[in-house]
Amino acid sequence: MKAPYTIRMNRISFQLKEWHDFSWLQKAGEVFCVFAEQDSGNVSFGVESEQGRKFIKYAGVKPINYPGDPADAIERLKASVPLYEELAHPNLVQLTAQFSTAEGYALVFDWFDGENLYAGGSLSSAFMKEGTEPPFHRFRRLPVNERLTALENIFEFHVYAEQKGFVAVDFYDGSILYDFAAGSTKICDIDLYRKKPFVNPMGKLWGSSRFMSPEEFELGAEIDGRTNVFNMGATAFCLIGGGRDRSLAEWEAGQALHQVAMRAVETDKRARYATVKEFAAAWETAAEKWRRLP
Repeated sequence: MKAPYTIRMNRISFQLKEWHDFSWLQKAGEVFCVFAEQDSGNVSFGVESEQGRKFIKYAGVKPINYPGDPADAIERLKASVPLYEELAHPNLVQLTAQFSTAEGYALVFDWFDGENLYAGGSLSSAFMKEGTEPPFHRFRRLPVNERLTALENIFEFHVYAEQKGFVAVDFYDGSILYDFAAGSTKICDIDLYRKKPFVNPMGKLWGSSRFMSPEEFELGAEIDGRTNVFNMGATAFCLIGGGRDRSLAEWEAGQALHQVAMRAVETDKRARYATVKEFAAAWETAAEKWRRLP
């Protein structure tokens, strides 16, 4: 197996499977962080210049954990552009530019001072000082009301996406950014969202099994609004409950909200809420009652 190649720019270093020309990136400003360990085929950078900070997502390289062809990653990244344009929303990171390089393709987003809530922690490692607590663990120690607000921002965006005719594919805790100073939440990485009707073409779809419904493992199954509902329920258990342990004992926001979340993650999709809008309305009613409790 060929040894990885270390890329160095400014004070940042990272590894790829082979050398790549990043002279175009160095002209954009000073790179202050890098995310190079994902399996998507993309490498992403935080870049600062006189115009402020930007987030640049780039395809065309061979990341260490990506087994595929860089050309496929480029096509997926290009195909995501209409998603960010059509689903532009205050709770979604904002795409501002796109461009080709000699060997790849880049998307430029406004920088958001949030930390990634992926429970595994590696997606946030670029910001973590040695010995500091992962963002997900810090988030789980926030008051429940603050976490409920973050969840409701996530639900709000997915109600909007549903109204636009989209189903969420590959949404998980690694798609959530949280700004601890401002108490604000944004969603990132909607690259694989799809227009309905959408039929599972591959068996296990892209994504984290912790968040996926049974139909996302079934070749030929319809992926629809009830699938989105399951995804939102699983997100609630991740941020408020025990993750895959969906018992009331591990839940932090009362029995009524627990019942709403449990209905959302029913194995039989016919037993779930029909739409994210319906789920969000039931959630809001139960949350209001919980917040009024002494």
